[in-house]
Amino acid sequence: MRYTVFCGSSSGTKDVFFDQAFLLGEYLAKQNIGLVYGGAKVGLMGAVADGVLKYDGEVIGVLPTFLGDVELGHSGLTELILVETMHERKAKMDELSDGTIAMPGGYGTLEEFFEMLTWAQLGLHKKPVALLNIDGFYNPLLQMVDNMVSYGFLKQVNRDMIVVADNIEELLEKMRAYKAPKEGKWIKKER
Repeated sequence: MRYTVFCGSSSGTKDVFFDQAFLLGEYLAKQNIGLVYGGAKVGLMGAVADGVLKYDGEVIGVLPTFLGDVELGHSGLTELILVETMHERKAKMDELSDGTIAMPGGYGTLEEFFEMLTWAQLGLHKKPVALLNIDGFYNPLLQMVDNMVSYGFLKQVNRDMIVVADNIEELLEKMRAYKAPKEGKWIKKER
């Protein structure tokens, strides 16, 4: 089993983000869960990879060549796969993994998280898509998603697809128990 982890190439302003990234890596390795991630040696990305590697776990990095050219690639991975585009990166990461975890990050993390969530909503995969909500980082985002439901742009069943926890153990338990909804995404207009 492998999980993809999306997270910042920066460490953020709070030590807890970096610490939890490293702990997530350690926990994955101890549970014999491989890591698929963006391949970088910096920020939270590097921390989660280093946590897995500390316990000799499997770490597969998927890195676009243009990022490898600026020497962001982690040199100690089990495998580093180079691709041409960001889209190829996400497709390869999805192909190699059994679920997705998003930790704190910026635009790229949100874009990757929402693409995997959208693919799940459309039935393109049935894997869990999760948020590790460290220090309430994703609370405003979850409120926005609740607004999408309130305003009729998202079904509650699709809102409920987001697996959320503020600690690693609970998040992984919820991911193991995840069952994809059987209902489609389309909302019928009722007037």
